[in-house]
Amino acid sequence: MGYWNTRGLRGSTFEELINYTNDSYRSKGLGLIQKIPTPIKPVEINQANRTITLAYFEQKSTVDYIGVVQSIPICFDAKETTRKSLPMNNIHPHQIRFMEDFQRQGGIAFLLVYFLAFNKYYMLPFHILKAYWDKAQNGGRKSIPYEAFPKDLEVFSKEGAFVHYLETLNILLSKYKNDICL
Repeated sequence: MGYWNTRGLRGSTFEELINYTNDSYRSKGLGLIQKIPTPIKPVEINQANRTITLAYFEQKSTVDYIGVVQSIPICFDAKETTRKSLPMNNIHPHQIRFMEDFQRQGGIAFLLVYFLAFNKYYMLPFHILKAYWDKAQNGGRKSIPYEAFPKDLEVFSKEGAFVHYLETLNILLSKYKNDICL
C-alpha cells in the first residue's frame, strides 16, 4: 500500500471548495454528496500536538465523492494539475473499475479537474476518461490534453457555490446522454 505524509495533501484546497459547494447543495436541498475518506493507518504520531506525521493507506479508495442529486446517483473524483494536460498516472485502475461499475448500475461518473495553468475547472465525463485510459493502456498517450475537455463542460463559481458543478451536470445529462449510458 502507499504511504501518506504531510506532503500528501495535494489538491486539498480544490477538495475544500468542492466540500463547501456540497454543503451549499445540501442546505438548499439540491443534492446530498459526501466526501469518501481514504482509510489510513497511522505509523508515527507527533505526541506534542497529536497529529499524524506518517501513515499508510489501509486499502485502495474508490472515488473522492459519491451521492445523489435529485434522484440521480453520481460519483466523481477531483483531480488537480499544474500541466496543460491531466496525467493518466493520477488515475488508478481501481477508480476506473469503480466508475465503470457505477455507471453500469445507472449512475453518472465523472472527474472534476482543476487546471492551475488556466485557472479553470472542467467536468470530464467518464466515457471520455475511459477512451483515453484504454488508449494509454495500449501504448497511447499517457495524459488527457486540455483541448480534449469539452468547453461546454467548464465549471464556474456561482450562487454561493465555489465549484458549481450541478449546472454542468445538467449539460452533461442533456447533451451527452447517449455517451454516459453503458
